[in-house]
Amino acid sequence: MSHLISPFFGEFLGTLILILLGDGVVAGVLLEKSKSKDSGWIVITAGWAFAVVMGVFTAKAFGSTDAHLNPAVTLGFAILDSDFSKIFSYFIAQFLGAFCGAILVYLHFLPHWKESNNSNSILAIFSTEPAIFHKVSNFFSEFLGTFVLLLGLYSIFHKGTPDLQPHLGTFLVGILVWSLGLSMGGTTGYAINPARDLAPRLVHFLLPIPGKGSSNWQYAWIPVLAPLCGSAFAAFLIKL
Repeated sequence: MSHLISPFFGEFLGTLILILLGDGVVAGVLLEKSKSKDSGWIVITAGWAFAVVMGVFTAKAFGSTDAHLNPAVTLGFAILDSDFSKIFSYFIAQFLGAFCGAILVYLHFLPHWKESNNSNSILAIFSTEPAIFHKVSNFFSEFLGTFVLLLGLYSIFHKGTPDLQPHLGTFLVGILVWSLGLSMGGTTGYAINPARDLAPRLVHFLLPIPGKGSSNWQYAWIPVLAPLCGSAFAAFLIKL
């Protein structure tokens, strides 16, 4: 097993756990005959926060000391460190991890898909959708959310911040993501992560899910491009 320990595998497995638990909580809330159906937005945001914590721990345990799980975070820290050597491998690992995690969500809830007749809910399990479709506002929401994400990550882990107990920083990241979901997630569903949105959306497109409807590719570029721009802008601002 030790030969699997590597930054690539850590990012892959950590992102897989992130999506399995994150998309999983949305599936539990939205799918018919789920015991957690209709448990609400607080459950979803809490589930995603915990998913981030467990994804980070998993990534670190399997070889990624960075545990980014997010191409936007990888880009932001590459700019901060002036080191772009990890971008390609991390992007691939994160996308593959998110793709496989979404497939596991599909398999885990397999009998439930045919019980649902709401195509919007099915898509919402795999990818984000805006509450009100408005390209400029949607882009700004994802841009600002990811800007705050990188600013928060930098504030937690910056070398000038008082030393944190081991693992405390990871729990603070979970609180950061929870706060983002509660305060800013109501507009677009706070993708703030290109891999988190694009790879599961592709799984939604490819898998034979009963009554799934459109994968809404006309919107898909926003939760990919806006987080990358928001993170990059935050990184440049921090460097200034």
